[in-house]
Amino acid sequence: MVALGAVIAILLGFALFYGLKGKKKSIDSSMKSSENRTCKSDSGRSTDIIIVGAGVAGSALAYTLGKDGRRVHVIERDLRQPDRIVGELLQPGGYLKLVELGLEDCVSDIDAQNVYGYALYKDGKSTKLSYPLGSFNSNVAGRSFHHGRFVQRMREKAASLPNVRMEQGRVTSLLERNGTIKGVEYKTKTGEKHTAYAPLTVVCDGCCSNLRRNLCNPKVEIPSCFVGLALENCKLPFANHGHVVLAEPSPILFYPISSTEIRCLVDIPGQKVPSVSNGEMAQYLKTVIAPQIPHELQTAFISATEKGNMRTMPNRSMPAAPYPTPGALLMGDAFNMRHPLTGGGMTVALSDVILLRDLLRPLHSLDNAYSLCKYFESFYTLRKVTMHHSECSLLATHSSCC
Repeated sequence: MVALGAVIAILLGFALFYGLKGKKKSIDSSMKSSENRTCKSDSGRSTDIIIVGAGVAGSALAYTLGKDGRRVHVIERDLRQPDRIVGELLQPGGYLKLVELGLEDCVSDIDAQNVYGYALYKDGKSTKLSYPLGSFNSNVAGRSFHHGRFVQRMREKAASLPNVRMEQGRVTSLLERNGTIKGVEYKTKTGEKHTAYAPLTVVCDGCCSNLRRNLCNPKVEIPSCFVGLALENCKLPFANHGHVVLAEPSPILFYPISSTEIRCLVDIPGQKVPSVSNGEMAQYLKTVIAPQIPHELQTAFISATEKGNMRTMPNRSMPAAPYPTPGALLMGDAFNMRHPLTGGGMTVALSDVILLRDLLRPLHSLDNAYSLCKYFESFYTLRKVTMHHSECSLLATHSSCC
C-alpha cells in the first residue's frame, strides 16, 4: 500500500500546475558586479524586498520581481554551485512556469534531458505512462538535470538585472519591531555583521530553514531517507522517462541527470539508514536492492555501489501552516514540503512565484505592512485552490488508467 501510495503521489506530480538566449555572462562575474551595486530611491531607501535564500524559489522570485522594477536584495549563505541529490527533475507543469517567468533558458546549456513520462516496474512486469502533452508544442516536457547547474543559471539571470543585488551572507535573525518584520540581520562572507531593511522580507532559505519558526508552525516529518548514486555507462530501458521500481521495502527511482549519467534514488523507510562508512550500506544495496531493479541497470548499479560514492538525504514533508506576519512571507521549502517522490516541489515553488508576482504587480507601495499582510491572505487561499484544481484535473486525465 505504501508503494501504491507513492505511485499515486508521483502521478499527481505529473501535471501539477499544468494551467498556468541572449549572451551568457559567467556566474562569478555576474555575482561580483551584483554585490557591488547599490539601488537608491528618492526616499533614500535602497531596497523594496529582501529575499533570504537563492535556491529555486529565491532566484526565480528575485528575477521576476526585479524584472517588474522592484529593488531586490538577495542574501544567500553560499553562492557556490549547489551539490544535491534531489531537485533534479522538473515536471512539465514546472517547465511551463519557467516559460511564463521568462526563465526557460535556464535549462539550456546544462546538458538537461527531456522527460516524457514514467515507466513503472512491479513483480517483474513494467508499463510506460506518458505525460498528456498532446496539446502542447514539442518543447514542452519534463526536464532532468544536475540541480546545481540549474540553480546557478537562475542565480545568474537574477544577478544580471541592475536592480537586483545578490550577496553571500548568512541571515541570523529577522528584525522585528512592534510585531512587524523590518528586515534582517546577517553576517557577510567575511564575518562582518550587517543589517538590511525593506518593507517586505521573503524567507526562502530551504528545507533546513532557521527562520521559519518565526513565521509558521513547522511540523516537519521525516518518513524516509534517500540514498543517491550516479550510474554511468548504461541506458534506461525506456529512454527519456523516469523509472519507478515498486520494490520492497519501498520505491526506487531512476532518471537521467545528463547525457552520460543516471540518478538512482533508493528510498529507505525511517530515519536510520545502514552505515556507509562500515560497508553496511553497500551490502544492503547489493543484496536487497540490486536484485529488484531492471536487469539492464544492475551492472552499473553494482559498479556505482562498489565505488562507494553514495550520499544520503532525509526526505522531509511539512504542511503549510503560516503565521500571517506583517512585513514577511515564507516561500519554497521553508514554507511547505512534500515527499520528493512526487517530484512536485520545484513546480510548486515556481507556481508560488507567479502567484506572488501577480499579487504584487498592482501595488505601487509596500510600505503599509499591516494592509499588505491582510492582502497576502489571498496568497495562501489562491495557492490551495490552484493545487486542488490541478490535482482534480490530473485525476480526470488519468481516470481511464486508475
